[in-house]
Amino acid sequence: MKKEDCYFLGKITRRHGLAGNVILKLDTDQPELYKKLDSIFVEINGLLVPFFIEKSSWSKLDALNIAFKNSNEALVDQSLGKNVYLPLTTLPKLTGKQFYYHEIIGYEIFDEQDNSCGVIRSVNDQTAQNYFVTNLDGKEVVIPLIKDWILEVNREERFIKMQLPEGLIDVFLVPSKKDE
Repeated sequence: MKKEDCYFLGKITRRHGLAGNVILKLDTDQPELYKKLDSIFVEINGLLVPFFIEKSSWSKLDALNIAFKNSNEALVDQSLGKNVYLPLTTLPKLTGKQFYYHEIIGYEIFDEQDNSCGVIRSVNDQTAQNYFVTNLDGKEVVIPLIKDWILEVNREERFIKMQLPEGLIDVFLVPSKKDE
């Protein structure tokens, strides 16, 4: 399994108990979708290694207590502190204005007047306000990811139409005038 064919699910943070269980901290808005996992891919030395799950239960709202099949001390030690992935094929299809961040990379953003606001290079979700990072005329443009601003997501033509505040794009493209 290749990493580009997978999505980040979370991280194995620590041991739980003496029976070889581990805690998987989920990085998702819908942890309830992952209660019945059969297997996961753990990134070890740059490779995705399949780990098969014997049983799991909730530790917290966003953390699973997992027991691996054929578990031993070495297997548990290898998994600690490692990132966990699942195949993209396991994600449910989204429709309408909903989207996964990984699927919209390369989409073009347009404003209400059909002016291009750039092609999405990445989505930053590491801050309190998530935002698109686009490239427009060789300049980096940052557009806040606010659901109410999204008017349309067109998967066939690969674009997102947004209602943006007047002057937002100009902040990145128009040179500022120095105070005199």
